[in-house]
Amino acid sequence: MSEVAAAAAASGTNAANPALQVRDLGVTFLTDGGEVHAVNGATFSVKAGGAVALVGESGCGKTATAHALLRILPDGARIDRGVIELEGRDLASLPEREMRSLRGNRLAMVFQEPMSALNPVYTVGAQIAEAVRLHRDVSRREAKRLAIEALRSVGMPAPEDRERDYPYQLSGGMRQRVLLAMAMVNEPKLLVADEPTTSLDATVEAQILERIAALRAERGMALLLVSHDFDLVAAVVDDIVVMYAGRTIESGPRDRVLDEPSHPYTRALLQCAIPQRLPALVSRKQRRAALPTIEGRPPDLRLPVLGCVYAGRCPEADATCRSETPPDVPVAGGGTVRCFKR
Repeated sequence: MSEVAAAAAASGTNAANPALQVRDLGVTFLTDGGEVHAVNGATFSVKAGGAVALVGESGCGKTATAHALLRILPDGARIDRGVIELEGRDLASLPEREMRSLRGNRLAMVFQEPMSALNPVYTVGAQIAEAVRLHRDVSRREAKRLAIEALRSVGMPAPEDRERDYPYQLSGGMRQRVLLAMAMVNEPKLLVADEPTTSLDATVEAQILERIAALRAERGMALLLVSHDFDLVAAVVDDIVVMYAGRTIESGPRDRVLDEPSHPYTRALLQCAIPQRLPALVSRKQRRAALPTIEGRPPDLRLPVLGCVYAGRCPEADATCRSETPPDVPVAGGGTVRCFKR
């Protein structure tokens, strides 16, 4: 077991005490081409102190689900059904004023693109300090001290100097660490992380993951990780939720899902992810030939889907798969799967 996984296990998660429960979540985007049902019945939970990964292809609904949890969907998008329960409160129905008191406090998010998430006209220290003062009754001096300590906690070199820098003066990795510091400065109970180590080298990535694991162990913080990196998923989380075409089609303990996947899509996804690190001298054409691909295309999310959402790409699909929606059934080893061919 890795040090990250060991620290996570030490948090003593309790299945009877979920920090987050998502049930039958639906998110719709209004576009020029019609309504796109980006999330269509997502259901999962994150234990207090536990860690869950949302995985799947680009466009499967992972990020839309994460944004829905914090109610930060773009204009033209809405939550049209479902429950998002954090510590017993349904975030989907909370007034916006109450949501503002929770964002950056009880729940926080690390975004994938730091330059889009950071304000270019304020120093990074001022932005972290603002997050502190929004939720704590502290002086400017104390907020600045906490901002510097937050930067130090995520491995920022010379944090006393860096807090005076503007985002454009920092490298991509440093900006990502600023986002992590901002998200964790108020010790949230749930951290939503959308590809949180994309811009970091391997050494800094390890430091960040250890820090997140330590927060889970020390403070009971839960983690929802959005990622396509199965190496990262295997090192960090307790459970995996697989999404396809806006739906959760398989979920369960990390080792069971990675070693004995039940859904044909999960198996195909893992096969595509195995040969990730090919030699640098291999040509782009050779790389494409070496990587397995999933034939076909996801369904058009503007249209109702008859039967299993994966039937159009599944080599095992039959007439039942194309005409009936599979139920969510238990799997030996833990978790559930939506598949007639399990």
